[in-house]
Amino acid sequence: MSQETRNALWAGLPRPRFDENNKLHLPGYDQHQSKQILARMLSDDVDAWSVAASRVGYCSNPVHLVGSSTTIDKATGEVLSTYSSADEPLGSTVVRCGNRRESACPSCSRLYAADMFQLIRAGVRGGKTVPEQVADNPLVFATLTAPSMGPVHGTRDNARRCRSHASGQPRCEHGRPTTCMAVHADGDPLLGQPLCADCYDYASHVVWQWWAPELWRRFIITLRRTLAHHLGVPATKLPEVATVQYAKVAEYQRRGLVHFHALIRLDGPRTPDGFAPAPRQVTATILARLVREAVAAVRFTAPPVHEDDVPRVLAFGRQVDARPVTAARRTDDPGAALSPEQVAGYLAKYATKAATDTTDHSNAHLRRIQHTADQLGRRVEDDWAATGRQGPLNDVPYGLLGKWAHELGFRGHFATKSRSYSVTLGQLRRARRRAQQLVADAGRRGDTIDLAAMEAQLLAVDDDQATTVVIGAWTYSHTGWDTPGDAALAKAAAAAAREHDHERAAQRKAHIDKEDRQ
Repeated sequence: MSQETRNALWAGLPRPRFDENNKLHLPGYDQHQSKQILARMLSDDVDAWSVAASRVGYCSNPVHLVGSSTTIDKATGEVLSTYSSADEPLGSTVVRCGNRRESACPSCSRLYAADMFQLIRAGVRGGKTVPEQVADNPLVFATLTAPSMGPVHGTRDNARRCRSHASGQPRCEHGRPTTCMAVHADGDPLLGQPLCADCYDYASHVVWQWWAPELWRRFIITLRRTLAHHLGVPATKLPEVATVQYAKVAEYQRRGLVHFHALIRLDGPRTPDGFAPAPRQVTATILARLVREAVAAVRFTAPPVHEDDVPRVLAFGRQVDARPVTAARRTDDPGAALSPEQVAGYLAKYATKAATDTTDHSNAHLRRIQHTADQLGRRVEDDWAATGRQGPLNDVPYGLLGKWAHELGFRGHFATKSRSYSVTLGQLRRARRRAQQLVADAGRRGDTIDLAAMEAQLLAVDDDQATTVVIGAWTYSHTGWDTPGDAALAKAAAAAAREHDHERAAQRKAHIDKEDRQ
């Protein structure tokens, strides 16, 4: 094994030691995993394994493919190159799992967050095919919350007691207290738990969660109508005066409901070169007010889940945070300056979260939400089967509810954007693949290339404009590493790479700060 490979793999692992039985093992891993990790480190093919793992960024659960491909010049039909998975170190082509969830794959989640960061930042300050003029347009950071389904334990500002005041009787109809005099710390397992689980409306919780994407859609429609009214134009004529662009992410609260964080930007009408400046009648402060008005006006009547259920009028929660984003404020600290990187980083972080990341499914409240979603989904499926009707369940309003029980009933995307807010994830990923190919080709020739200068070109090239075509035949082999020890080793190497990047970023920041002081 080369010293470089040894250092890269050992970087994220604890040092091996002998236990009381004189058996070598790694602290933090069980004996079985320790044996597998040490066996891989001492194996003859550790270099081949390291090369394959590094190519996928030490993904936790990679996909293995077998097959071959041929690259052909579209104009001449000349075969430019061939590729076969049989030539790879492990005998298969290893590709990333691509899971955005941090709990599933830290490496792929980190890459997804990096792409989201670039996507969101470009919509704030321009760049990556987005005109820099968008940085001058009104921008609002908004948080749309869910309504109350019943009182829950929570933290309060200024270290106040959880629920020191309660209207009505001090105990609910089930005999449980309606007050809580505790000051909960962040790690308190009671946070997010209902004061009375029998009073909590679990069915409405699931129904609201199920229709949350529809509430967001109606909010955007309402915001455009509210904006048109403010500008004194018909709603159908608004695109001729102004356009609303946004990027949003969904975050689970401790009580198991999502709320939406969004950057909402006001642009002018579309032009051949992008967008005209935003109308002067709408400042960021006015846009924030219009956002709050639109949130308060949104309503949606959800149909009954089953024949014994009732319709529900759904809305967002009363707590709405909509504030202008300016160079002198931060969304999380009003006393500090805001930078596009801070806003983009905040949203990108939550884009990688899921119910399994931000909530603890071992607590009774979240288990009951999941159970309720599952039971309602089963009831819908049983009712559908009883009618004898044919057709897919996705034609029924709640037909796929059981499928999303593991997400506590939320079926929406965790990160979405309007079409013209910024560059797309697909463009970023295609540009990265092209850049990697250019770097590899330049390395073989011994040349150097300036990728920063080629950024616009890499992003602008469409697959239809490519001068080559790749024809391949691929078959799925399997998913994951050979042993749990290999998976643990990949995660450790990914963690070491992440820490290394953080150190380099801190060093760059310190260097920039030093130059600014000088």
